[in-house]
Amino acid sequence: MRIEDLKTPCYVIDEGRLEKNLDILKKVKESTGCRILLAQKAFSCFAEYPLIGRYLDGTTASGLYEARLGREEMGLETHVFAPAYKEEDFKELTEICDHIVFNSFSQLEKYHNSLGGVKAGIRINPQCSTQEGHEIYDPCAPGSRLGVPLDHFKEEWLPWLSGFHFHTLCEQNSDDLKKTLDAVEEKFGKYLSGLSWLNMGGGHHITREDYDIGLLETCIKRIKEKYGLQVYLEPGEAVALNAGYLVTEVMDVVDNGIKTLILDASAACHMPDVLEMPYRPPLKDSGKPGEKAFTYRLSSCTCLAGDVIGDYSFDRELKPGDKLYFMDMAIYSMVKNNTFNGMPLPAIAIMDKEGDCHVIKRFGYEDFKNRLA
Repeated sequence: MRIEDLKTPCYVIDEGRLEKNLDILKKVKESTGCRILLAQKAFSCFAEYPLIGRYLDGTTASGLYEARLGREEMGLETHVFAPAYKEEDFKELTEICDHIVFNSFSQLEKYHNSLGGVKAGIRINPQCSTQEGHEIYDPCAPGSRLGVPLDHFKEEWLPWLSGFHFHTLCEQNSDDLKKTLDAVEEKFGKYLSGLSWLNMGGGHHITREDYDIGLLETCIKRIKEKYGLQVYLEPGEAVALNAGYLVTEVMDVVDNGIKTLILDASAACHMPDVLEMPYRPPLKDSGKPGEKAFTYRLSSCTCLAGDVIGDYSFDRELKPGDKLYFMDMAIYSMVKNNTFNGMPLPAIAIMDKEGDCHVIKRFGYEDFKNRLA
């Protein structure tokens, strides 16, 4: 089946592009000796975990369910970080995780006697903000709840820690990692030689065309050589960047002063980052408003007036039944979608290197109903 033959709406994972990304990450590993984990919060399509596991070292999780998924479906290293852990979850986490990272010393104090053989880390906050334009994702913003700043660091707990974790980036290049590392060394450098590992978190857009991989590798080697640490990276977006589509169909065209396409896909339900960040997702064969002959506003069939994806232009007039292909839809889409308004969840398909697609998951009414009571 070709992509144009898929029933809509449907997410499509481009396996060729996914493997291309993985190959780039593998070369970084080979060049530096670092270990790279899939951040499942961005991409949790476990049907691809056997492929990903041939290139990466494991998964990182934000809680028990993701940790279980990573352990069950990839079976390699499993790390977890959460701002706080529930007591009923912690025992199971110690049975399936290799590293557990705490957000505060109070959490470490609460659970340190329950770790067993699991390696413990603490998330540090270097208070070095490099974000512009999406402050909602800035863990170094003033008053951030994420990570321990230097003035709250408790040296007496160092014997319980094997490593530090920081995560400060979002869709950024390696120059911002260098700035962050400089701040980490300035504030926490005196502790690093006594540790075993440093986890530099995610937000590294390593597989983006303009990403400076050479500087990333220099940063990793610097930490390894200076402090003798095993370095971990936890990219999510970089693993599946530009490796997916959301296929949607035009259901109607409404013109109440603005020509609007009513789609069977929804920003609110199927790509919530469009409204949350917000951003305008790339769309195949389209241009900016007015750039091409026909301009439309793209919206959905939900009741939310603001469920608008954006304004786009096209070379030809569009009509009901036409299909559109949103790009870069493998990340933060399937993991964040919802059934608001009773909207059906898109199916999930995989497209192989020859362009052939096969559907691996369909959703229906029972999936909507079973989330309710």
